[in-house]
Amino acid sequence: MDAPTTDVLTVSDSAARKVGALAEKEGRAAAILRVRVTAGGCSGFRYELEFADAAGGDDHVIDAAGGVRIVIDRHSAPILRGSTLDLDESLVGGGLRVRNPQAVHECACGESFSV
Repeated sequence: MDAPTTDVLTVSDSAARKVGALAEKEGRAAAILRVRVTAGGCSGFRYELEFADAAGGDDHVIDAAGGVRIVIDRHSAPILRGSTLDLDESLVGGGLRVRNPQAVHECACGESFSV
């Protein structure tokens, strides 16, 4: 797997291609995906992935394949440290997935986790 790596998040090429395709489908000029950890879900935390117009001044910025940029705010970075953004191509429940080695429990629904 050829993937840009930082100490915060590794992005697989397949995930970067998916982000690029989704950004193009939405007519975005730039493919910038914000990955954020928020409080919520049945296990305590959940991931939010949404397109952004630009990176913030305190964001970690990862330049991934195909000109895709991933931005992570400074509050989410410690919880995401060591994680991988990957593409799960399963027919049921597939999509972009954060694989976080710090997660000690993940909810059965796959929407929340605890560290």
